[in-house]
This record gives sequence, structure tokens and C-alpha cells, in this order.
Amino acid sequence: MSEGLFTALWVTWEGFLTDESHLIIKSCILSSGVMCLELVLASVLGFVIYWFVTRDKEETLPLEDGWWGPGSKPSAKEDESIRPFKVETSDEEIKDLHQRIDGFRASPPLEGSRFHYGFNSNYLKKVVSYWRNEFDWRKQVEILNQYPHFKTKIEGLDIHFIHVKPPQPPSGRTPKPLLMVHGWPGSFYEFYKIIPLLTDPKTHGLSDEHVFEVICPSIPGYGFSQASSKKGLNTVATARIFYKLMSRLGFQKFYIQGGDWGSLICTNVAQLVPNHVKGLHLNVAFIPSSIYPLTPLLGQRFGRFLGYTEKDIELLYPYKEKVFYSIMRESGYLHIQATKPDTVGCALNDSPVGLAAYILEKFSTWTKSEFRDLEDGGLERKFSLQDLLTNIMIYWTTGTIVSSQRYYKENMGQGLMVHRHERMKVFVPTGFSAFPSEIMHTPEKWVKAKYPKLISYSYMERGGHFAAFEEPRLLAQDIRKFVSLAELQS
Repeated sequence: MSEGLFTALWVTWEGFLTDESHLIIKSCILSSGVMCLELVLASVLGFVIYWFVTRDKEETLPLEDGWWGPGSKPSAKEDESIRPFKVETSDEEIKDLHQRIDGFRASPPLEGSRFHYGFNSNYLKKVVSYWRNEFDWRKQVEILNQYPHFKTKIEGLDIHFIHVKPPQPPSGRTPKPLLMVHGWPGSFYEFYKIIPLLTDPKTHGLSDEHVFEVICPSIPGYGFSQASSKKGLNTVATARIFYKLMSRLGFQKFYIQGGDWGSLICTNVAQLVPNHVKGLHLNVAFIPSSIYPLTPLLGQRFGRFLGYTEKDIELLYPYKEKVFYSIMRESGYLHIQATKPDTVGCALNDSPVGLAAYILEKFSTWTKSEFRDLEDGGLERKFSLQDLLTNIMIYWTTGTIVSSQRYYKENMGQGLMVHRHERMKVFVPTGFSAFPSEIMHTPEKWVKAKYPKLISYSYMERGGHFAAFEEPRLLAQDIRKFVSLAELQS
């Protein structure tokens, strides 16, 4: 191999390596001679091939159309009006709930099982007692209605959203539109505590440098958004629907934020219409097509060589326990919902207590895995039973647990890496909040592999999967930090 070609390959490879990696390789060349040099050159060639295959390609998803309502798409133009909506309840609804709760049959837990077998039924009795005797659904309906609710028909479905504008917009400045998208088993209610920090920051001790108007839609088939009558409504279709919603509201450019399914939906929005997205902020990232999630298998010893920080190593290792076993323990629901969602859904849609146990268990272990060791699952350490049951009631009163679970089938039922968007990168300014108790930690290096324009990556002080619900102030501060950086670059 000529000296010129070697130099060119070395320069190409340098971009993949950390400073420590450079020293190790140069030392190897100096100490071991020709054989080591040949190994290095073979590795360089491999990395060059990998780079050409995976190099950044700025492509977008096609902005198609769809019809998800019942029957055939009508020939008449769809009604694009935006209608006010109010959450309501009735004596009959509450009476039916109480009758079903009164019929609850508890199964005694194993001695000392705590939350290792799922929701502990001894603690469930306390939740049920509070729900039946103290929880006031009428009062919570009033709280839900404190923000303006709307519905509009998009692709055959009634799409529900809340739209909150600043009570006192800063003089001479236009509020920044921010689309925030929830996941499962959450709802738009997850954002109720973060909204005032974004729309009215000065009242809550934050700078009014960035003031937002916040739009929080319900995913189709969740809460008050109509469920699809057709197979195939996935995150890309949802992203297109939400883009149409933002366009209908008059926003040509806007920020987007999400975790869980919201992360993937917002990612798809950026892949569909990057020119309309001013910035993308995530607190969960799905990186299925990158080589980086495989690198921890090389072991903790090589973490720094691979570009991991000390914090990454702390959050990823021991890998077997913190990643492999953790995912195995927490993904049983996913296999059910990605294959036969309707079967378990029949039971959950019929039993409010069963629904509560199924969903609230996620708010325990996904908030902090160590909560499995507690008799009460640690639920009231981070949340109030009132807030948790309000989220449950959104699923119960709308009867949407089955349609929400089908979302897994639509997105994962055909396998991984079969959808184009999974193999595509995202080319809008991106910010990421790495909460330490998230189900799986995602190092900056992994995030940047999918989101090359990552401009903000924050190791958060505390918090888990339900970031906006659990740590609204921390998340709001990181969103504001990201927007500052994005606007400096624009």
C-alpha cells in the first residue's frame, strides 16, 4: 500500500476515533512493526467501507396521504374546522366505575415478592380503596378542562388536542409554537405540570427569554382522539397527521418534543418535513440502525476507547444487569401488544382495577428500576395517586386501552428494521435529555449516529421514563437550553 493511500486512510479514520484511540494505535504501530500495521490498515479499510455505506444522506420520507375512518373515503372534501371540546362525565359513568371496583377480586401476593412479580396486590387494595372512596373524578374533569381542548378531523379521524397560549405574551415577541407528543401508557395529561413552565415562565421563576405556546395532541386511538378503523396507522402516519394539525393551526415552522412513542412520532415529523421543524427535542431515542448499540458487548474495559464518558459507563454497566436483564424484565408487555393486543385488551377494557394494575406497574419500574424492591412500588414517591388515577381514567372512560395497544402491532408487528424511517438519519437541530433512570441509557455517541445535528446533550440530575410527568422543571429547563442553542445557530 502506498504511503499516500495510507495517509488518506488515516485521515479518514481519525474522525471515528477518540484521542485515547489515536495514542493506542500509534503506539501499536511503533512497537509491533509490520504485522500490527497490516492489522491497522485492514481496520482502516473496514472503517472506510463502513463510512461510505453509512455516511450521512439527507433524505426525507414521502409526504403521502391516508384515510383511517370507517368505510371508504368520501368524495366530499374533509371538514377542516377546529371545534372546541370539553371533557365531561356523568352519574352513570361514575356509578358503573364504582360497581366494577366493588366487584374486584384480589389475589394474595407471594410473601416478600414486593413488585418483582408485577403489581403487588396488597398495595393494589390501597389504590382501589382511594379510587373508590376518595378520588373525585368530577374535580379532575374540571382540572383537565383548565386548558382549552379542541378536535378537528384529519384523514378521517377526530383528532383531539389541547392548545395553550401564554397568558401574557412578552411585548413585541411572538411565542414559539411547540408540539409535545406523549407515549404509552401515558396521555396528554403528562404535560399538565410542564405547560405553565413553558407558557408562563416568569411566574414560575424562569426567564421569559423563551415563551412557548404548547400544542399537545392525543395519538389516534389514545384518550379523546378517534381510533383508526383500518390496519396500518403507525408513527409515520401519526406524524403526518400531526404535521397537518400544526399547518391547520397556522404554524409553518415549529419546535417538537417527545418521549416514548412521542419520540418516534416527532422523529418522523422531522423526517417528513424537516424544513418546517425548527428543532427536535427528545428524552428517549430509538437507534435501531446504528452499529453503536452493539459496542457495549466489547466490555467495560474498552468504554473510553469507544468514546463513552464515565457517566455512560456508570449507566450502562454492568451491561448484563443494566441493559440485557433490564430489557428482558420490562418488555413482556411489548411482545403481547406487538402480536396479540386485542386479547389482553378485552380483559383490561372490562376491568378498571385490572387496567390500573397493568398501567400503574409501568409508572413504578419505568420511573426507577429499584422500586421493584418496595412493597408499594415507590409510586407515591414521585407521583400522587390522584394524578396517576387521572391518567387511568382517561383510558377507562374513553375505552381506548385496546386501540392504544394496537399501536405496538402497527409499528412492530412486521419486525425491526423493515421500515424506511428506521434506516434514515434526521437532519434538524436536535437536543436530548438523558434521564438516569430511563429503561436504557443512550450515550451521546449513539444519539449522534441517528441525529447528526445533535447540538445539545444533557445528563439529567434525576428522573426516569415519564420525564414531563415526573420532573417537569428539569425537562422544561433543558428544552429552553436547547432552543437557545438552536436559535444561535439559525
